[in-house]
Amino acid sequence: MSLKIVFMGTPDFAVGALQALIEAGHEIVAVVTQPDKAKGRSGKLSFSPVKECALENGLPVFQPERIKRPEAVAELKKYEADIFVVAAFGQILSKEILDMPRLGCINIHASLLPKYRGSSPIQWSVINGEEKTGVTIQQMNEGVDTGDILYQKEIVLDKKETGESLFDRLAVLGAEAVVEVLPLIEEGKVTPVPQNHEEATHTVMLDKAMGHMDFTKNAIELERLVRGLNSWPSAYTYFDGKQLKIWESDLCEEEELSDEEQVYVKNAKPGEVVKVEKNRFAVACGNGALWITSLQLEGKKRMSTHDFLLGNAMEKGMVLG
Repeated sequence: MSLKIVFMGTPDFAVGALQALIEAGHEIVAVVTQPDKAKGRSGKLSFSPVKECALENGLPVFQPERIKRPEAVAELKKYEADIFVVAAFGQILSKEILDMPRLGCINIHASLLPKYRGSSPIQWSVINGEEKTGVTIQQMNEGVDTGDILYQKEIVLDKKETGESLFDRLAVLGAEAVVEVLPLIEEGKVTPVPQNHEEATHTVMLDKAMGHMDFTKNAIELERLVRGLNSWPSAYTYFDGKQLKIWESDLCEEEELSDEEQVYVKNAKPGEVVKVEKNRFAVACGNGALWITSLQLEGKKRMSTHDFLLGNAMEKGMVLG
């Protein structure tokens, strides 16, 4: 069974789904993605990852500035698609577009809706310490991630899950889910389940300022923040007047400290270096302490704490921030 599909997506997250639909034998009549963007000092235009995938597969690409404009709507009508599949496209669809294909428009969302509606659900799942997450295939309506649930797949987060590793895993899961659900939709075997809006949670868009480590928070929260914001925008503090990105950290367990060191940690200022070892150093938090194991000083490359300590004097009693 092959469906005529208009695929809408822009970043890396959507590429796997597009490739999976092609390999499943569906007819991708058009790929809709965001306009090319100027990159770097040269101002050279760069293609979205989805556009690159489309061109590699010889698919027609449509890049409207605004998908709701009459000329864009008229263009979409030309394709006479059975269904529109959307994955992190980056523009809101009008009701006119949502009603256009006979099977409607479906969206691949990287959370178990109604939890984590909006942008950045992947990173927030890590930051908030979720034990599991997944992907939802939802029937799109005029709201943001408020449509009926058609299909979900779950995964358990790893103890050292990062925003980047979870992004990669959910991209694969989303591709699997959309290929599995399409035949069920076509055959009328999917029962749409309305979301419980009272259980909905919403995420805010990530920005660089969110990565600033507030050491008055407890160590558990900060360890999750480091993982959730790896690889972008990254967690950071300041050392000797320079930004210090923290790429990897571990909770400093009490059994790793002597009785005297435990007392020192409890009385230390938030951000104070409380122990320095060959391959790591510990920083006091509002509750507990955090081992720093991989970092990057402003103007330098990412490195292990071992390598950092070879060239930088980090001593007990110093305060980061």
